[in-house]
Amino acid sequence: MDYVFPKCVDLTFTQALSRVREELAKEGFGVLTEIDVKATLKTKIDVDFRNYHILGACNPHYAYQALQAEAHIGTMLPCNVIVQEREDGQVEVAAIDPIASMQAIQNEALQPVAEEVRLKLKKVIEQL
Repeated sequence: MDYVFPKCVDLTFTQALSRVREELAKEGFGVLTEIDVKATLKTKIDVDFRNYHILGACNPHYAYQALQAEAHIGTMLPCNVIVQEREDGQVEVAAIDPIASMQAIQNEALQPVAEEVRLKLKKVIEQL
């Protein structure tokens, strides 16, 4: 099973970041965290890396449901979405598949929540 929904987009890196935020918002997600991997790696270990951002997206409604069902689910939250400039110059966006990430947790109550979040994240990627 794939663990992400990837898509190459015909946008610049900056445009892709903006569009991802817009599409996440349409599906009720906010971006709680953002990691600029390129800048972080340059600052921390002085290496050059391609444009790569990790967005920690959260839909409060579904996060609350998941937290009610599983006390330690916070270790798996938020849902990560990446925007990266690949070595071939293409810009790719990929979102985690919550179904794949939840397979490690033996709690059937999480399944419906993961399925709903999966549909929303897939829609975000498809709309780009």
